[in-house]
Amino acid sequence: MKEKLGRYSDFLMAGIVVMIIVMIIVPLSPFILDLLVVFNFCLSMVVMLVTMYTQEPLHFSVFPTLLLIATLFRLAINIALTRLILVRGFAGSMVNSFGHFVIGGNIVVGLVVFFIIVVVQFVVITSGANRVAEVAARFTLDAMPGKQMSIDADLNAGLISEEEARRRRQEVGKEADFYGAMDGASKFVKGDAIAAIVVVFINLLGGLAVGAFQMGMDLGAAVQTYSLLTIGAGLVIQIPALLVSTATGVIVTRAASDANLGSDLSLQLLRQPRALQLGALITGALAALPGLPKIPLLVFAGSLYAVSVAMKRELEKDAEVEEAPPPPAPTPEEELAGLIRVDPMALELGYDLVPLVDPNAGSDFMERVVLVRKHIATELGIVVPPIRLRDNITLAPERYRILIRGVEVAGGELRLRGYLALESGLSEDMVPGTPTTEPAFGLPALWIEEEAVERAKAAGYTVVDPGSVLLTHLTETIRRHAADILSRQDTQALVDMVRESNPVAVEEAVPNLISVGELQRVLQGLLAEGVPTRDMVTILEILGDRAKMTKDTGMLVEYVRQGLARTISGQYLAEDGKLHVLTLDPAVERALMESLHQVNGEVVPGLEPGLAEALITGLASRVEEAANRGFQPVLLCSSSVRRFVRRLTSRILARMPVLSYDELPPEVEIENLGMVEVTADV
Repeated sequence: MKEKLGRYSDFLMAGIVVMIIVMIIVPLSPFILDLLVVFNFCLSMVVMLVTMYTQEPLHFSVFPTLLLIATLFRLAINIALTRLILVRGFAGSMVNSFGHFVIGGNIVVGLVVFFIIVVVQFVVITSGANRVAEVAARFTLDAMPGKQMSIDADLNAGLISEEEARRRRQEVGKEADFYGAMDGASKFVKGDAIAAIVVVFINLLGGLAVGAFQMGMDLGAAVQTYSLLTIGAGLVIQIPALLVSTATGVIVTRAASDANLGSDLSLQLLRQPRALQLGALITGALAALPGLPKIPLLVFAGSLYAVSVAMKRELEKDAEVEEAPPPPAPTPEEELAGLIRVDPMALELGYDLVPLVDPNAGSDFMERVVLVRKHIATELGIVVPPIRLRDNITLAPERYRILIRGVEVAGGELRLRGYLALESGLSEDMVPGTPTTEPAFGLPALWIEEEAVERAKAAGYTVVDPGSVLLTHLTETIRRHAADILSRQDTQALVDMVRESNPVAVEEAVPNLISVGELQRVLQGLLAEGVPTRDMVTILEILGDRAKMTKDTGMLVEYVRQGLARTISGQYLAEDGKLHVLTLDPAVERALMESLHQVNGEVVPGLEPGLAEALITGLASRVEEAANRGFQPVLLCSSSVRRFVRRLTSRILARMPVLSYDELPPEVEIENLGMVEVTADV
């Protein structure tokens, strides 16, 4: 049944709209109008009940359109009833029953009841719902950019998937559209109430004119007949309209919940037994006043007290359940499984440093870590796994350590109530403090007290709070160990992400020419030297071309680096737009090439120890000279020896970039700061 309705729903809606137009134009028989009036009652009642059972407004997002169609349907019925009243003096059994049975045939009572319903609908419900919808639409639209930014931040931090982010964006858009539509749709109900009053007056005046002047009825009979018909028609229209306007108020005031309206009301209204007992006491006290009916007051007072007692017992049972003993301890097998589980990244702190990261102590460290993960994703193109924070009582109180897969890779000490002062080169005088070393970059620094902060800033020091010191060290550790952080599962996730937008690049390379493990090693080779892997499409395309010729991971890394030439060289351009370089003596390159040999299928350099030491010494001397002149040079050599030179210099000059001539785009301007020569016999 549901499938058939869904299949033909468009024809059904088109038929309903056409039927409404026909009702306005073509005269209908009283029997047909009785059916339409009953259908209007049922539709209005179902709409109101659906809104009461809806847990979130977006679950009934079609309501604004339904409100328009229902309002137009009621107006069409009103026009058809008006036509029958004026033409036949009879508008069907439903109108006749409401005119005689519901109001007892009393015109004054009917008019009073009708206008009360209209006033309640127009002044109370519709005005309130209109204001709530207007405010909700304004707040929803104002909050929309913030929600979108929050979704983007969670996506960039790796907290949600692309599908979840897309679903949330659609939900935010639907929410804005819904409340915007409700802001306008509530005007339909307001206009319907005004139209009902106008139609009643038209029916009264028109009925008197038709009865007295066209049908020859005396004035009293005309007033009695047409007034009852008009009031009956007004009531059969306005009672469903009241139900729909109530549904409008319910849907715009409904907050998101896991239960329907009745459940929420019963849980939230009756969860305060003391309030119910106080209400029972006040109601019982009213029964003691002279002149007030005692039986109804006592009945309701007793009912409130009984409900309060029952709810109090229920809450006590719930409290006992919450205070129940903890679940049984894990089995030995579960404990062993927990012990061998290794976190991708962890930050352990001594107990004095716990407030530094504790949100309950007012720390925003966790939010700043999320921003760091987002920044690393933007900078290097990898998603840093969640970082587990925990205290470690075996550490010194002011010590911390950073672990990758359970192994400590960095650490340091912080003073929770101190500040780290770094010399900026412009420091004019000494500031009293405890000498130390900045943990992220190994720079000399001082731990100073809060009272000395302003003096240190005035003296030219850069002053950093402990949380920023820890965050900086964590960020630099992630950069230095990005290659160790990237797992095979992370690599597969990157491949899956590229497959969504560029399936050809993935299918050509992975796994036909290169496995996920080999791709991981290539990416690790890039990350080890700080090369971003964001441009995965280019990386996969290069591997798709080069992996046909070689399986040597080192060579594949070199090919990819050459394809990312602009990205790599752009990282080291100076402020003047030039690339300041040191070049390698061709004799050294030749000696290095001649020393290459294979070990277990891998090409490694076998440079004579004296020559290697001389090369490192000469390079360090040149780098120091360039640094004294204010330059941070890049070592430039041929592509055939670049990776081997990097391997030689990685331990002593780890921060020294080594580029090949093939990694320089034609537009890059180079300034040679000198050649690295050695005195040993090459």
